[in-house]
Amino acid sequence: MIKENVFYIDKLKNVVFIGEHNCLEQFIKINKSLNLKTKIITSPDQSHLINKKIEFEIFKNLNKDFEKFIAKNFNIKETLFISIRSRWIFKKKKIKDFFKFNLINYHPGRLPMYAGRSVHSWQIMNEDRIDCQLFHLIDNDHNIDGGPIIFYEKSILPKECRLPIDLQNYCNEKIVLLYRNFIQLLNKKKQFFLNHQSSYLGSYYPGLYTKNNGWIDWNTNSTQLARFIDAFDDPYLGASTMINNQKVHLKKTHLHGGELSNHPYMSGIVTRHDVNWIVVSTSDENSLLIEVVLNEKKENILKKIKSGDRFYTPPDKILLSKSYRPKYGPEGLKNK
Repeated sequence: MIKENVFYIDKLKNVVFIGEHNCLEQFIKINKSLNLKTKIITSPDQSHLINKKIEFEIFKNLNKDFEKFIAKNFNIKETLFISIRSRWIFKKKKIKDFFKFNLINYHPGRLPMYAGRSVHSWQIMNEDRIDCQLFHLIDNDHNIDGGPIIFYEKSILPKECRLPIDLQNYCNEKIVLLYRNFIQLLNKKKQFFLNHQSSYLGSYYPGLYTKNNGWIDWNTNSTQLARFIDAFDDPYLGASTMINNQKVHLKKTHLHGGELSNHPYMSGIVTRHDVNWIVVSTSDENSLLIEVVLNEKKENILKKIKSGDRFYTPPDKILLSKSYRPKYGPEGLKNK
């Protein structure tokens, strides 16, 4: 609950996670060590991401059935609700009248700088090397990431963290530490001062769907080009482009300054095949070294590519990449 600009729970007995996360097992163990009861509530689409050994409830909507389930099993004043990768929008009236302001959200990026979704990919594109894990209060339905920050921890990303999978693995380690520190303090009746976010600073970034948003614009300068391709690397499909009239996905790409100067017209041309990688020109003085070129069957066709071949992206695909905005709901992607 909140009172006089602080967040606290007098008698914490339960923690309800709403959404999904691959660290749920660790969270449950932490709660058990503190004699806290844990419940997981998730959506139909997210349910297959949760280990089947974990007990969870599935709801399509946070409707009357959801409220009856919560009221039957929990004293709301003694329960912390944590939205974590949730697919639902919480209505302002329900936040106040039903959850009693005991509803917080986990966010894997600095706020208000990285409100929105697909935080890791946007960080990579921006070359942002500061990691931030935080919990903030959900206090309105206009901006789920806009509520006051309750607890956070920051660190510098290790040099080896370059791809989305690297950031995800690093953040999984950090969120467990964040949660343990936070829940231990809350369990000891710690009162957390509400740090209100600036209303005139910050950025909102929409979600990304690799299939549509990951098309490469070869007119981009080399540094931004390399960051863009990295942003759609593992665990995602890979940034998309065309070569020899077929769609391909690029992975394991390196910015390389050891070649001769390029001309913008040369961008996308394979200038040399070095057996285990290819050298590709960009629009400026740098080149790209590419180790993986996947076809639609997810086969690496690197050896089939020849010097003189060119990567290119049709204008309509570049337009799609910039105009498409994915929308997710409890049953998954709405606008494929």
